[in-house]
Amino acid sequence: MSILSGKNILLGITAGIAAYKSASLVRLFIKAGANVKVVMTPASKDFITPLTLSTLSKNSVHSSFTNEEDDNEVWNNHVELGLWADYFIIAPATANTMSKMANGVCDNLLLATYLSAKCPVYFAPAMDLDMYKHASTLASFKKLKSFNNIIIPATSGELASGLVGEGRMAEPEDIVSFLENDILNKLPLRNKKVLITAGPTYEAIDPVRFIGNHSSGKMGFELAKAAANLGAEVLLISGPTQQKVNHSLIQVVPVISAQEMYDAVHEYFKDVDIAILSAAVADYKPIKAATQKIKKNDTTLTLELTKTKDILASLGQIKTNQFLVGFALETNNEIENAKGKLKKKNLNLIVLNSLNDKGAGFKKETNKVTLIDNKENITEYALKSKTEVATDIFNQIIKQIHA
Repeated sequence: MSILSGKNILLGITAGIAAYKSASLVRLFIKAGANVKVVMTPASKDFITPLTLSTLSKNSVHSSFTNEEDDNEVWNNHVELGLWADYFIIAPATANTMSKMANGVCDNLLLATYLSAKCPVYFAPAMDLDMYKHASTLASFKKLKSFNNIIIPATSGELASGLVGEGRMAEPEDIVSFLENDILNKLPLRNKKVLITAGPTYEAIDPVRFIGNHSSGKMGFELAKAAANLGAEVLLISGPTQQKVNHSLIQVVPVISAQEMYDAVHEYFKDVDIAILSAAVADYKPIKAATQKIKKNDTTLTLELTKTKDILASLGQIKTNQFLVGFALETNNEIENAKGKLKKKNLNLIVLNSLNDKGAGFKKETNKVTLIDNKENITEYALKSKTEVATDIFNQIIKQIHA
C-alpha cells in the first residue's frame, strides 16, 4: 500500500501543453489510494477538459470562484480546498503561474488556493528550454523554495517547440514516486524497525477447545498502521483475529499460542528499534493438552494449569537499545499497579487501560489510555478512537526518543 493511501491530494493544473499528462497523474493518485480534487486555471481548460478530470477523480473540478452554470453562483471556497488537502501538487506549473506564486499575485482560484494552503506544496515546472533557463524563472524557483515549496525537477527531452533540452515536466509515474519518497524520507520513523504484538493467544485444552480471551487485536493493528504511516518497517506478530491490514511496510506473522508468540518475538527482537507488546497473552495454559476431544462423561472437569512465559518481562531483561512499550489492563489500584509493572519489567513506557472506563477494553472501537514513562510522568487522554490512541502513543514514543 502506498504512503499516499487515504491522503487528500489537491492537484493544480496550469495552462501548459503538459496538462495532457494530468489525466494519467490523477489515475495514478487514485490507484495509490488517495482522494483527489482538481483545481485548474481558466486557461488550462484549453489543454484538457474538466469533464475528463472530474470523471477520473470522482470529484467536481474547480476553475473559478463561482460555478458559471449555477444561477445561484455558489462560491467555490479556496480556503476550504486548501485546508482539505494533505498535499498540493501543481503540475504542470508554468512560468507565468510560478511567477505569480512567487510574488503573491492572486488573480484566479488556483492562486488563491495556493496562498491559503497550510499543507506541503509541490510544483512540477513545464516550459520550453529558453523559458526554463531565463533569469526570471530561476528567480521564481529560488523564491518558491524559500517558501518551503518543493520543486519536482523538470527533465530533459523533446519539447513542444521541437527543441531538445531541459524543461519537460516529469512523467506522472516519476511525480508520484518523487512525492512518495519525499514524504517517506521526512517521516520520523523512517529507517526504524518496529515490532508489535496484537490479539489474543489460544491455549489448547484438546483439539477442539482452548483457553482464550476477548481481545479483537484492533489496538495492535492500529498501532501497526500508525507506525507504517510514520515510515517504519513493521513486524506485526498477531494471535487469532479477524483484523486485516494491507500495507507495504507491514509484515504480519500469525501465531496461536503464547509459546508461539514468545518464540516469534524473541526471533525478531534483537533487530528492532521499538517493540510494543499490546497482545492479550494468556497467563496460564493447560499443563497437558488432550490429544483427543474430551468427552462429556462427568458433571465437572478439572484442568491443571501452568503459567505461560512472560514475554514482556523477558524482553526487559535482554533489551539493549530497544524502546520497549507494554500495556497494563487494570481494574483497581491502576496507576500504582502500572508503575510497578513499568519498573519491574524494565519498560520505557506503559499504556494503562482500565476496564472501569466506559468505552474502553476488549472488542471496542474506542479506548481510553493513560501513558506513564520511565520517569513516572503521567499523561491522561480522553476517550478516543483506537486510531487516534495509536497516534497519541507514537507521539509520546517519538517525544521520548528525541528527548
